[in-house]
Amino acid sequence: MWNLIGLLMISNIFMTFAWYGHLKDLKTAPLWIAIVVSWLIAFLEYCFQVPANRLGTQYFNLPQLKVLQEVITMVVFAGFSVWYMKVPVTRNYFLAAMLLAGAAYLIFSDQTKS
Repeated sequence: MWNLIGLLMISNIFMTFAWYGHLKDLKTAPLWIAIVVSWLIAFLEYCFQVPANRLGTQYFNLPQLKVLQEVITMVVFAGFSVWYMKVPVTRNYFLAAMLLAGAAYLIFSDQTKS
């Protein structure tokens, strides 16, 4: 299972940089360059996400796998936004994280595996 979490973490790091990294790194570059660079990074994201999803279905049902992926996405995004983009953490960010934790609790308390 740690392989799954590692793959999802790596995938989400690439995804976050593909989607948002250009806002800092390629701010003055032409849009088409930002798109091409983002797609190249997104390709790497898919190289980790697809095997993670295949592996994840061995442990979780589809809704559980999706919520796990979303929780990891938000953890990675929080780190990215604070440390890389220098966005301060606010009370609402913290509350949103608690709601996400509640969603994870609810989905994982359902022990059925489809």
